[in-house]
Amino acid sequence: MIKQELIDRINYLANKKKTEGLTDAEQLEQDKLRQEYLKEFKAGFEQRLMNIKVVDPDGNDVTPEKLKNAKKERNKS
Repeated sequence: MIKQELIDRINYLANKKKTEGLTDAEQLEQDKLRQEYLKEFKAGFEQRLMNIKVVDPDGNDVTPEKLKNAKKERNKS
């Protein structure tokens, strides 16, 4: 889960960049925080995908094979 402090700091730096600009150190921090945010977002999104089961109106499991295989591989680990 993405920490609120991370989001708050990213937003603060984004607003500061628009209004007064960032120092080199702040720009590096912003880049690092954005990368951390993206990493956590992707991990959370993958976790959600692994919990999805697609069912047609008749109740048949029509989950794509690629997702089924990814779930199996993940469960092996």
